[in-house]
Amino acid sequence: MQLFPPLYDTPLAELFHTRVPAGEPWAWVLCQRILADETLARRLLSEPLSPGMADWIGQELGHLRRELEHLKKQYPFSEFGNRTPSAAESALLKVLLEGSPASLQHFYRTFGYGIYVHHTAFLFSRQMQAIEKPDPASFDDLVGYSRQIHSLRTNVERFLAGKPAVPMLLYGARGSGKSTSVKALRTHYADRGLRLVEVLSEGLEQLPALLELLSPLPYKFVLYMDDLAFASDDERFHKLKALLEGAVYERPANVLAVATSNRRNLVAQHWSDRPAPDASDPASWDTLQDKLALADRFGLVLTFPPFDQQLYLEAVAHILGHELNEATRKAALQFALDGRGFSGRTARHFAQQHMG
Repeated sequence: MQLFPPLYDTPLAELFHTRVPAGEPWAWVLCQRILADETLARRLLSEPLSPGMADWIGQELGHLRRELEHLKKQYPFSEFGNRTPSAAESALLKVLLEGSPASLQHFYRTFGYGIYVHHTAFLFSRQMQAIEKPDPASFDDLVGYSRQIHSLRTNVERFLAGKPAVPMLLYGARGSGKSTSVKALRTHYADRGLRLVEVLSEGLEQLPALLELLSPLPYKFVLYMDDLAFASDDERFHKLKALLEGAVYERPANVLAVATSNRRNLVAQHWSDRPAPDASDPASWDTLQDKLALADRFGLVLTFPPFDQQLYLEAVAHILGHELNEATRKAALQFALDGRGFSGRTARHFAQQHMG
């Protein structure tokens, strides 16, 4: 068993498929083998380095160095890449060329492995998927919710500092900026180790596995659940409840849940779901209250009220970057009144059509 097996059938295939930085290309190719070794990385992230494992890793690093010299002689290519290596890539190159098993463990505990080294945003359904081009949302794009954004950022900054932080629910009108506020967290705090994971509907069923996946990684993960809502009989409700309240599995300290919703009550409620007023079974009322109280399990609930006309016009002016003249003001109002309504989203759509 090789700890760092080839990623493709031939060295040339590895070179072709690896997006290498500037410099000698074969060293970067072999660095990718180390980076892609999830099994070894997770072991070194969660366990002390034993003497036997250190011996094995040392031998494997020696094999890679000898293979590097062979490849350089067999395929003496010039540079393939034209970009500057990242800090993680430079550190891994040093491990490959002269590092020890302990330095490899230090690398994994500093930068992680695989997609987590190069990306800051992810989608999780039944497996993790990196987002190549995440939304560059910014808090500067938002108008009218300074109090809510201040509370959001204060809680996240506590989370990044290793202080107690609470799960958050952002709820309110459509197009008011809830999702933009969450995505802006990645834009503003990625350089401090924040990573954004959007948990899709199917991913809610896999929350314990997701927490286990993220727990040993050296980053702070915001689990983002957009447009959260449940049918009254939705079993995913219980998975989320366990995440918010705790369950038999431990909630990692490097994970924070953030959800957005258009309604305060996250579980759909029908009159047929309500027990009769004279129901003799107290459990039926307890079940109803349990569902209605899901939003209360978020430690911080931030309300984004609907835009009015004045706030809408302020948002249009903010996005355009200048005060509105009378013609633009009338056009913006007509644009909203044509059926789109007053919202931050409508303001962005109008401004995009009138820029330049």
